[in-house]
Amino acid sequence: MNTSENTFFYARDMLEVTIDDEMITTSGAQSVLQAAVDELCRRYGTIDDNLHLSLEELSPPSGIFLVARDNGHLCGGVGLRSIAAPELHLGEVKRLWVRPDLRRLGVAAQLMREVEQRARTMGYLQLYLETGPAQPEAIAFYPKHEWIQVDEFPAGAFTHETAHRFTKIL
Repeated sequence: MNTSENTFFYARDMLEVTIDDEMITTSGAQSVLQAAVDELCRRYGTIDDNLHLSLEELSPPSGIFLVARDNGHLCGGVGLRSIAAPELHLGEVKRLWVRPDLRRLGVAAQLMREVEQRARTMGYLQLYLETGPAQPEAIAFYPKHEWIQVDEFPAGAFTHETAHRFTKIL
């Protein structure tokens, strides 16, 4: 586990959030990933995205999974994987999720800043992500954090037909 220097505090809410990268096989990463999948299933019914996402893709050397904890308790996470041809140095952000009772407190923004920084360190030049029509808060969130909506993903990268797609040059 690599402890991030990114610890941030919210005195009003008594939050002390730390963000660490964890192997996707750890119980913490698995718990966050399953919570994200559970929420997607509740919003969309069943999801087929797991057919297009291998857990190994969220592992080093080309992927990571970050876990946020509030005073040691799981509160969110986000993954990163390589997409398209490796020589293009393109990544995709996957499964950003924050515990519902801690939303709108900056945890998602901090997770995104951290995954973007880690992507730069890993040599990625541009990131992509997608979200769906049943996630209006996500559709509004990304442009506020300098993500630009695009029509397409790079050739060779899977994307959902009804997705809202975003990109960010690092």
